[in-house]
Amino acid sequence: MAYKTQNSTPTSGLILEIQRMSTEDGPGLRTTVFFKGCSLECAWCHNPESIHPYAEIQWIDSRCIGCRSCIDVCPEKALSLKPDGMRINRDLCTRCGICTEECPSTAMEMLGQTWQLDDLVHEVLKDRVYFQKSGGGVTVSGGEPTLQGAFTAAFLERIKAEGISTALDTCGLCSRRHLEMILPQTDLVLFDLKTIDARLHQQLTGRTNQKILDNLVHIAEWLKRHGSPHSLWIRTPIIPGATDTAANITAIGKWIAAHVNRLTARWELCAFNNLCRDKYTRLGIVWPFRHTELLKQHQMVQLFETAKASGLDPDIIRWSGPTKLEDPPQQSTELRVVTA
Repeated sequence: MAYKTQNSTPTSGLILEIQRMSTEDGPGLRTTVFFKGCSLECAWCHNPESIHPYAEIQWIDSRCIGCRSCIDVCPEKALSLKPDGMRINRDLCTRCGICTEECPSTAMEMLGQTWQLDDLVHEVLKDRVYFQKSGGGVTVSGGEPTLQGAFTAAFLERIKAEGISTALDTCGLCSRRHLEMILPQTDLVLFDLKTIDARLHQQLTGRTNQKILDNLVHIAEWLKRHGSPHSLWIRTPIIPGATDTAANITAIGKWIAAHVNRLTARWELCAFNNLCRDKYTRLGIVWPFRHTELLKQHQMVQLFETAKASGLDPDIIRWSGPTKLEDPPQQSTELRVVTA
């Protein structure tokens, strides 16, 4: 599916979630604002509820009391309660939200809410003390915040004017015009670089990567010319069976070294996380990685060593994320005789 730049305005935008006290979206403690709508459809996406550029409904099993109130009020008859849970016929559902308003236990939940600029700024400024104490700030993420370029730029401009650090987390597949609206208001860019192989990128995300690579070079050149953003971090998701090969990591490292080496402050390998399984269940989506286990620590260490040998300054390379516990070493059953 082709990505579409959303019809946002400088005064309102569609927001999925506001996450406070984040430690994974830039330095210090951060408040991350997740935007609704993405230009990619990554097979492993950890936020599948952020992909579609419109509000949508999910059902949360653990909250449901089986009262059927939502079913009774649905004007499209799109809901049915089966022994294995609620079924939402998304071909019939118009996302009117009546079921979410009627549900007494909040099991029916609307994903995505339109925020006015003043209200969103006021909300995140509540966390100012955490930013000041930790050296943190505000990160816009998604989904893909550049799809709502006018609103994202206006929001970051207001936050930056308050003396708070700002960060843009982007997949890179975006309008150059929107990117140039946002970059002057951004202190840090977190840029996802999944693979250099165009065919593999198409297979894994639904889109080729040429525009992504071009935009990364453009960001680096912008930083060099304007001195802002102050820093560029590149992040690579390490997905079992997809991006976790030495060949992929080597190719990415060599590309960074050849194109944006001196302008990249960090390259981070981010280990696969499978905690999003329930999100897919709530949306009625079968996740291809639902049975995929975490990588083991020694696998991440091996890829980390591969990255360090790819031609970049090893000091800028990091790895992060959960790993599977290693099997304990086998105890020898051999009888050992200790003599004095």
